[in-house]
Amino acid sequence: MNLPLPVLLVGIHGHGRSHLRKLLPLVESGAVRLAGVCDTDPPGPDDSLEGHGPVPAFTDLDQALEATKAQVTIVVTPIHTHLPLARTALQHGSHLLLEKPTTATLAEFEELTQAVAGSGLACQVGFQSLGSHALEKVRSLMADGAIGTVQGIGGHGAWARTSHYYARAPWAGRRRLRGRDVVDGALTNPFAHAVATALALTGTHEQEPDAVELELYRAGPIEADDTSCVRVHAANGTPITIAVSLCAPVSTPPRLIVHGDRGSIELDYTLDRLTLHRDGQEPVTTTHQRTGLMENLLAHVGQGEPLLVPPSVTRAFTHVVEAVRLAPDPVPVPQELHTVQDIFGGTHDLVTGISELVQRSAKTLSLFSELDPAWKPATREDSVHASVVEENP
Repeated sequence: MNLPLPVLLVGIHGHGRSHLRKLLPLVESGAVRLAGVCDTDPPGPDDSLEGHGPVPAFTDLDQALEATKAQVTIVVTPIHTHLPLARTALQHGSHLLLEKPTTATLAEFEELTQAVAGSGLACQVGFQSLGSHALEKVRSLMADGAIGTVQGIGGHGAWARTSHYYARAPWAGRRRLRGRDVVDGALTNPFAHAVATALALTGTHEQEPDAVELELYRAGPIEADDTSCVRVHAANGTPITIAVSLCAPVSTPPRLIVHGDRGSIELDYTLDRLTLHRDGQEPVTTTHQRTGLMENLLAHVGQGEPLLVPPSVTRAFTHVVEAVRLAPDPVPVPQELHTVQDIFGGTHDLVTGISELVQRSAKTLSLFSELDPAWKPATREDSVHASVVEENP
């Protein structure tokens, strides 16, 4: 009888709570046991850890790994800490589930890739959408010519995030912190799944894109972008345009649209739902299952199942992160479109018409400035075009 694998969770606040909840059924099934948690802000005496109850708590990762002998370490920490914490876990012989984005820079990504390869251990990156079986269906429809020749992929996302979202942590909404790159913008963190999933649909997610065009804006008093669009020229020539904002009046499910010359496929990737539109036919909507990334990691460690999201699968996405990192700082959204609303003891920066604009971008594969002259940056050559090929010789 196999004993449950000891698991260490690093980062117990914010998104770390969802990992605690996801671990519960695995603990109850006997697949794993939560051997400990590690956080610079340890749990209080009344913290039930989402039903796990008291477990050993640490503030130092080396000590936590030494004490728990964890065979799997889940890292849910600020972006700029991913590489050093991942290295520490690997040095202790622990497999990794590393939250997205993989790293804050391309150089760190290469270091992580080498460290994982040299360790002989597994590293799964936390892009949950890449575990959706809907992706397999979309790829099959594309390959079978269900929508004709693929012309490009558009994506849109519009969420409402208040000042509380940025007050939750010192690194939130920052491009840099204490001399370290953080790159916590709308494209690289909250809507990272849109970019990574679109690249995965093209099959070029392990390759450097040909170029990346960016338009980065901010409405709120932050360093990073909260309203942005990107057009990625994938390695196979497919254009991918993703337009997003955290300054919408209400939050709606993000969507990817695969455009063909005889129809389209809409993928609501957070809902594992796709709708096939074929010219002259009624739309067909299907909902699909999803394989959990922790479950897949355990199957890989125990039975040799292929990993769904090893670091290599996020290479193209990391090139987009690098383009955002190297791009000029985001510019303010057009003043006439920006209002501030008091809400729940905080503020909500609203951008008029942004929900409609991001949808138009996804439907036409256009940048903001190509749809509305009000969005044309004052220094277009400096602010819009950031080719990863040119920036990274």
